[in-house]
Amino acid sequence: MWTPILVACGGCYLVRLAGLSVPVRVLAGERSARVAALLPVALLAALIATQTFATGRELVLDARAAGFVAAVIAVRLRAPFLVVVAAAAATTALLRLLAG
Repeated sequence: MWTPILVACGGCYLVRLAGLSVPVRVLAGERSARVAALLPVALLAALIATQTFATGRELVLDARAAGFVAAVIAVRLRAPFLVVVAAAAATTALLRLLAG
């Protein structure tokens, strides 16, 4: 059990060390700034898609997917963030309640 934990710790340390050793001129470029601005959005979108539509090895379309659709609709209507989250949560909860 400790071997994978120690390997993961070492990998995290090496990633941090690699980030610190990147020259400033590379990080100061316009392209790097654009990538750095878009990377968190892409990672969050991938996490949402994975958690919403996949369970194990199969594709799932259930209450979570309906909540996601409700959130997308709320975003398209330019609703505030809390309204988007509330719409997704309420839709998911209602469909789970109806499904029993």
